[in-house]
Amino acid sequence: MKKDIDIPKVGAVSVAIVQEIGEEETLVYNVYLINQRKENLEKVLVTSKGYATVKKTGEQIKTSTLRKSLGEVEAGSYQKIEPIMNDLFGLNNEYWISFWIGNKMFDKKYVFLSETIKEEHFVNVPLIGKKGVLIK
Repeated sequence: MKKDIDIPKVGAVSVAIVQEIGEEETLVYNVYLINQRKENLEKVLVTSKGYATVKKTGEQIKTSTLRKSLGEVEAGSYQKIEPIMNDLFGLNNEYWISFWIGNKMFDKKYVFLSETIKEEHFVNVPLIGKKGVLIK
């Protein structure tokens, strides 16, 4: 029965889109997984996609679904997931993170809603020490 299934809550694991200086002094944006837990995250898998609905026509816009294995993310550290282009900020950008701690599997969906990746929403991202949009 559903009530008998133990679904552990994900805490102290965040995803951030961080503004950085790239080649030739241009602004770039990178997506990071941040592990503020005291345990390592093992067998980390990330699925990312973008999607939106055009208000005027109802047309569905979707990006390709990307899957990536990050392996292990150590306690109190962060790891880059992927770069993200400014053109995608108008879409909902979804990152589904799955990982193991010991013999328990955890997963959580993080969604950056369309048009929310803006400087007015920037905070100081923990561990990375740069400005960006953070979802806990």
